Amino acid sequence: MAQTSKAAARRGKPSYFMSVLGVTIVLFFVGIFGWIFLSASNYIVALKEDVKVNVYLQKNASQHDVDSLKTYIASKPYTKSIEYIDKETARKNFIASGEKDFSDVLGGENPLPSSLEFHLKADYVNKDTLANIKTDLLQRPLVVESVTYPEAVIAKMGPTVRWIMIGLAILVTIFLVSSIILIDNTIRLAMYSNRFLIKTMQMVGATRSFISKPMNVRAVVNGTVSALVAMLLIFGLINLFENFLPYLKELRDGKKLTLLFVMLLILGIGITWLSTYRSVSKYLRMKLDELY
Repeated sequence: MAQTSKAAARRGKPSYFMSVLGVTIVLFFVGIFGWIFLSASNYIVALKEDVKVNVYLQKNASQHDVDSLKTYIASKPYTKSIEYIDKETARKNFIASGEKDFSDVLGGENPLPSSLEFHLKADYVNKDTLANIKTDLLQRPLVVESVTYPEAVIAKMGPTVRWIMIGLAILVTIFLVSSIILIDNTIRLAMYSNRFLIKTMQMVGATRSFISKPMNVRAVVNGTVSALVAMLLIFGLINLFENFLPYLKELRDGKKLTLLFVMLLILGIGITWLSTYRSVSKYLRMKLDELY
């Protein structure tokens, strides 16, 4: 008789393992997709900031004017980094790019002009902004000979990047909504198996708070456990990928990755608690005959 009572008690206890496992799997895939999205965003930023603008200087420009121009460009909000390239450095870069040394042909003369080479911040890498920057710099004809940048690449990059980001944003939204629905269904299915326990406690006089409080606390604990396990798995997978593909380390943004993990924790706890609360409230409102 005692064994039968223990068995009944075990059957009456809520089974949380499958719900924890289900939520962990969903959060894991949400985190992986979020990491892919962050890596793609960081790659696009790196691609934009790799665009180089060359400001070729007049041969007779004084060093004071050159320094003044460099300070002017460096002070602009669009400038990420700037470097002065003298004629000799320009020649070495020309040879390093695979071109032949022209010194012998020209009798030692170096026809390459000195220049200022700078990179823009990602937000400013677009066709219109670069055109305005070029126009502004060319208003200094005594110092600036010409301004060049890969115009064709910039023209194609803008629409392409915009559509890629829109596509990724749509996929993230769809995946996030689907994940919330999956977590909700997983928790509701777990609570469905305990509907008779909830109703029995209510029939013997237990209050709503007495019934729901331990289940809500358990939901928070389960959501936390699911999120932490998912985060550990995601972090391990990220390190594994970075070991095989070292360039991925350069795309990692610690702050954004931390924000992603916080989001997973909030999602795990929030949806698990809300689904549990809704399920318990639903079964408390139902009549006994409706539970069958």
